[in-house]
Amino acid sequence: MKDYPDKMSPEQARAFRDAVLNIVAQIPCGCVTTYGDIAALAGWPSHSRMVGRTLRYTPGAESLPCHRVVNKSGRTAPGWSRQRTLLEEEGVHFKSNGHVDMSQHLWQVTLF
Repeated sequence: MKDYPDKMSPEQARAFRDAVLNIVAQIPCGCVTTYGDIAALAGWPSHSRMVGRTLRYTPGAESLPCHRVVNKSGRTAPGWSRQRTLLEEEGVHFKSNGHVDMSQHLWQVTLF
């Protein structure tokens, strides 16, 4: 496991978890975003792996559109074969290599 040079306090970890869940809840149907983008939006850009752990281990996260989160190259989560089906049902296109076509489906977040 990666040793983070900028470790979180328990309070920061709770705030990070809440931010991650809030961001994921906002991903529109037919769009995807990346673990890294979520981590950056939550204020911890070097913690993309922690985004994945948050989504996997937080009770209730399964009610969020977690299937809309992929890695930076558009690869779906290993071991979750249903993720591709869920995305295809929303109209998300995949390239011949099995990755999401990020040029068409990457969620463009606008911060104010």
